[in-house]
Order: sequence, then structure tokens, then C-alpha cells
Amino acid sequence: MSKPIALVTGGAGFIGSHMVDRLLAKDYQVRVVDNLSGGHEKNLAHHAGNPDLDVAWRDIRGLGPDDAVFSEVDLILHFAGIGDIVPSIDAPAEYMETNVQGTVAILEGARNNGVGKFVYAASSSCYGDKVAVPTREDHPKDPQYPYALSKFMGEMAVMHWHRLYGLPANSIRIFNAYGPRVRTTGAYGAVFGVFLKQKLENKPLTIVGDGTQSRDFIYVTDVAAAFFAAATTSLSGEIWNVGAGNPQTINRLAELIEGERQHLPRRPGEPDCTWADISKITTELNWRPSVPFESGVANMLDDIEAWKDAPLWDPASIAEATKTWFHHLGSE
Repeated sequence: MSKPIALVTGGAGFIGSHMVDRLLAKDYQVRVVDNLSGGHEKNLAHHAGNPDLDVAWRDIRGLGPDDAVFSEVDLILHFAGIGDIVPSIDAPAEYMETNVQGTVAILEGARNNGVGKFVYAASSSCYGDKVAVPTREDHPKDPQYPYALSKFMGEMAVMHWHRLYGLPANSIRIFNAYGPRVRTTGAYGAVFGVFLKQKLENKPLTIVGDGTQSRDFIYVTDVAAAFFAAATTSLSGEIWNVGAGNPQTINRLAELIEGERQHLPRRPGEPDCTWADISKITTELNWRPSVPFESGVANMLDDIEAWKDAPLWDPASIAEATKTWFHHLGSE
């Protein structure tokens, strides 16, 4: 009997590469499409020579509905897209083209080839900055910047293809994912990468605001497990939050990483707290997070050398990187 085939877009990226790990461990044949704009070949290097892995370094926007990459695919897990939040203020059209039109290209490939299940990597940023916590999936949506809007529009397209064309599809709204292979290069953004490079260089940890804001950090292998559950369930047309359901303050993260602290002006448009209500996914898919925050941070510190070539952010470079953000969102 032939093995089922899974297509992972963005499979050389942070979460996507962990998805590849899980699928191969579950005895799937895996196809990866990635243009390496945010991913790295090294994230899949440990699978070199595995006959069950086929990698195509391609852009999802160039895939037609009859492309061979979709042939005989059973599952599609769609992670490809632009993930940097802050630069979306300056390049909204690029985000719409990749995160919305790119998603439509994958949806059409799925529809045209009778794919058995499509799972979309959505973002909890769709809820906006004034949220009731813990946040349920039916919470009002209020995306504050183009990245958040583009990811929510992608999710709406996925649900539209499900309703109109009968494509079996689910969506997962990821909260604050962290763990091995998280991006170490690129634009200013995720706090883990910023802090770890600063610690490596014995520089102060730059805390935005007073540090009492909290984030629902979820370890990447737990995220991959949630996507596998969403891909293999008989349920379709569902949306689930994926977080730890246990928010941690930025001050607590700084305490675990250890280092001198330096506080910067708080950014507008960001919530005081992200906190996923995960009761829906725990009930419907029997998924629960398994990696405690302290263990996850310890794992990151064990791998701190991965940040040796990462950009070092200081107050001046952070102010420059977020200048447009403050200009457009600071008056709200």
C-alpha cells in the first residue's frame, strides 16, 4: 500500500520544517514548496537522502492549479507567506499578494486535484489589540496592520473555498510560537530572537513597554502536533486557536533568559495580553500543549549559538525599524 502524500508549503521555514518532521515520522511522503525567503535549507538538512521527502525551491505565487506538485496529494498544510509584522506597514501590497493571492493559488491547486484536507496557518493577530481574554474563536476581528489583515483574508478565502466548493479545510490561529529554527535573520520582530542575540552579545534585553504585557507562547512541536490533528480529523470548516492557554509576561521571559534590561516606548496597535482559549481544540481534537514554558526557554538557551549571525538590535536600530509603525498607528 502506498504512503499518503502531504504537501507542506513553507516547509523549510520555522513551523513548516517541524511539520515535515512530524509527517515523516508518521510515515507520510512529504513534498515541500518553499522559496527560501524566510526558510533555510539547513532546517531540512537532517532529512537529506530520505526518499520520502521531495523539495521544490519555488514560490507559491507561481503555482498553477494543474501544477505537478499537487498531483495525488492527500493533505496540504499551508505555512508559506510573509511573516514579519513590522515591515507590513511599509509594504502592504506585497503582503496581500503573497499571503492572500498566494493562498488562493494553493486553494485552487487543492480544489483542482481533489485534495483530501487543507489546513491553513492563520494568525491570532486577527483579533486586534483590544481583546477579551482568554480569547475565543468567535471573538470580534479587528486586524491592526497589513500583516494581520492579510492573514485573516487568507483564512476567509480558505473558509470560502470550503463552503462554496466543498474543499475539506480547517484553519489554525497560531498565537506566539517559539522554539528551535525560529528565524534568526530579517526584520525586527519576535522577542525571542531579539533577546537571545542580545544575551549572546552581553547586551541589555530591550523590553518594549514596562514588560508586564503577556503573550501566549506555544512551543513549535506542540503547534505541529495541532496541525497534524487538524489535518487528520474528519471535521472540516473548523477554526481553532492554538496557544498554551497560559500567558507569560515579557518580564518573565527576560527573567528566564537572564540579563540586564532596558525599556523602550510601548508600540501602539499591540494587545496587553494574548491568551488563547483552547477549549475548542482540546474538546474537538483532543490536542493539548505538552512543553512547559520553562522547558521551552531552556531548549532555546541550549541552542543560543544559532543566533551568532543574527542582527543585533539596540534602541536606535529598533526606533528606526519601527518609525513608520509609530507614524501610522501612534495617533490611534
